[in-house]
Parts: sequence; C-alpha cells; structure tokens
Amino acid sequence: MTFLLQGALTALVTPFRDGQVDHDRLRKNIDFQINHGIDGLVPVGTTGESPTLSHDEHDAVIATTVEQTHGRVPVVAGTGSNATDEALRLTQHAQRVGATAALMVNPYYNKPSQEGLYRHFITVADAVDLPIVLYNIPGRTNVTMTPATVARLAAHPNIVAIKEATGSLDIASEILTLTNPKEFTLVSGDDSLTLPLMAIGGQGVISVLANLLPDHVKALTAAAQAGDYATARQHHLDLFTLCRGMLTLDTNPIPIKTALALRHQDTGNLRLPLVPMDNDKTQQLQTLLQHHNLLPQTT
Repeated sequence: MTFLLQGALTALVTPFRDGQVDHDRLRKNIDFQINHGIDGLVPVGTTGESPTLSHDEHDAVIATTVEQTHGRVPVVAGTGSNATDEALRLTQHAQRVGATAALMVNPYYNKPSQEGLYRHFITVADAVDLPIVLYNIPGRTNVTMTPATVARLAAHPNIVAIKEATGSLDIASEILTLTNPKEFTLVSGDDSLTLPLMAIGGQGVISVLANLLPDHVKALTAAAQAGDYATARQHHLDLFTLCRGMLTLDTNPIPIKTALALRHQDTGNLRLPLVPMDNDKTQQLQTLLQHHNLLPQTT
C-alpha cells in the first residue's frame, strides 16, 4: 500500500469546553497547523486524550479532522485499543470517513505476548484497506513490541510504518536493519529524540510540541531530510528544553494544553482523571515559555 509516513506530523490535542468536545476550536487548531506548514495530523492519540472519549466522540473527532483538513495534508487517525474488535471498528470507521491512515497503539493493560500482538494487528490489517502505523510506547502500554515482531508485521502490505516511542536507539536501529525503508518507515514518538532517530534512518516525528510550534518542528525534520544536519542540530538544541518540559513537568497532554491556554490558542481544559497543573508547575511552564518568547505580549 503506497503511503510513506514522513516529515512533521502533529499529535493533535482534543479541545474541550464545558465538558464537551469543542469542534469549532478543533477546526481552528487544524487550520493553524496547516497554515504553518505541518506535514500531517494525528487526531485521537495519547495527546488527544483518546481514553476519555466515548466511541461517538472518538468517531466525531476523526470525522471533523478529515473534513476540515479537506485533503490538504494526510490524516493519520488514532484507532488503537486493547480489544481487537474495538480497534477494528475504530479503524473501519476511520477508513469510511476518509482518513489517510490509522495509528494503532499496542494493546494496553492486558499485556499480550508477542504472538498476541502479531495476531491483534494482523487481524485488523487483513480486514481493512487502510495503511496502518504501529505505535510502540511501553511507558503507556506496559508491553514492548520487539523488532522481530515489527518485522513480521511489516511484511503485511497494509502495515506501513511505526511510531517509535520506546526511547531506545537500539530498538529503533534493529527495526531499521530488519525492514525495507522503501516499504516501511520509522518516525519518532518523542520530540527530544526526533533528530537522533532521523540520524539513523528515521523519517520524521509525530509531535506533541508541534501543537504549539508546527513550523519549528517542520524546520527540524525538513533540514534532517535534506541532510543538513548542522541546521537540524541547531533546531534540536533550540527546542530541547521545551521538548523536555512537555514531557517532564506533568503527564502528557497536561503541559501542552496548559501552554496552548497560556498562548491563548486553546482552552486548556482536560478530562478526569487528568487535572490541571498545580501553581508551581504552571509557573515553571510560564518561565519556560517566556524564555522562548512564546507568551503573548502585554500592554
């Protein structure tokens, strides 16, 4: 299946207002991303708070993203679940509404074996006509897909890429040695590791930070893709403290939603069990944003 996942894609936040999904704000966020040069959009992943969305809300966010994007950039819809039947239904819905591809996280909580992981993804891949991006993030799922399992899955024509968020260059390197880069690509799932992964053969990033700075994240990946590693390295160093802040100040997506609210780009509202940052962490984030000249000017 011909879909090459590469460049800078944004793991979109899901805006909430008064406890409901704010589709008007979502549309504005989408236009902001596209107008600032992002290569693709990824709704209802981890950053999109997918675990707290109802099935109807999940479907609606994907549909709104596809509609508002209107073919301007690819939409890689989050359709993962720890139940294979549910993952299949979500992926079928994404295909029906016109998503470009699906992002499927490793089943979480029930800790399947490598054979269980293989059968989970193959079951969905066999039943849909949509490119599938694997998502390896053991910090969220408590299970790591091995490079050997990734390679088995990459042999399926519908499984085209992996979002690598293990934090291990060794795992990423082994995946790259076992797969064909013309048929299967690897992108980073951690903003701070985008450049290191691209240096060994990765093709881009699905980025949290791009919600705030899509043009800067795009500049980093574009430079690396062009082989201009001096420029890419400077972008990496310029963004590094922001990347780390989004990861370490609180659980994703709390820091990025707070930053968007401080920038007047979103409400910053969250759904339980996620709660707003405390005052101390918020002050640390404000200081970080101020250091990067990202707070609105006051008069």
